[in-house]
Amino acid sequence: MQVLIDSPDSLLASFMSGNEPGRLIIVIGHKGSGKTRWCLALVEAASAKGISMAGLVSPAVFEGDLKVGIDLRDLRSGAQRRLAVQRGKSNHGQITKDWNVDNETLNWGNAILAQSGDCPLLILDELGPLELQRDVGLTNGIGLISARRYQLACVVIRTSLLAQALEYWPWAQILQIPDQTQDGLELS
Repeated sequence: MQVLIDSPDSLLASFMSGNEPGRLIIVIGHKGSGKTRWCLALVEAASAKGISMAGLVSPAVFEGDLKVGIDLRDLRSGAQRRLAVQRGKSNHGQITKDWNVDNETLNWGNAILAQSGDCPLLILDELGPLELQRDVGLTNGIGLISARRYQLACVVIRTSLLAQALEYWPWAQILQIPDQTQDGLELS
């Protein structure tokens, strides 16, 4: 099934017009394509419509044009903590190719996910190699999504990890964030 989604508003319109519980959208796209911006726009649109939501987003932190960190924001409270700094700028936490990920912030994020419970809209930006390959990180997100205690969930997954994510959630639909030259978003 191919549906053209041209904005977070159009996704919310399709969500609000149906009663399909446990609908999962996996958001994928190239590095820098705007996956987090998409999630933040979805948060804004859902807030404007009064839709209750839970989850986490991971906005980038920039100094000028240089990405120097990643924060983790709780969608219910608005609280935010530093999740990651450039590799080599810290000597603790989980180490990925580019980042040192703070264990205390991961624990905080997992506690938020454990308390998320039933909600109309769940947004999780992102589950990556820590969760899907190493079984560390925001692992409560995997269980929360699998439990399907939401009407709609949007989870950001790296394109390279899509096959692993679909092993967990074969019912998911894929939302491809387009390159700048494309007009709309394809949902399959």
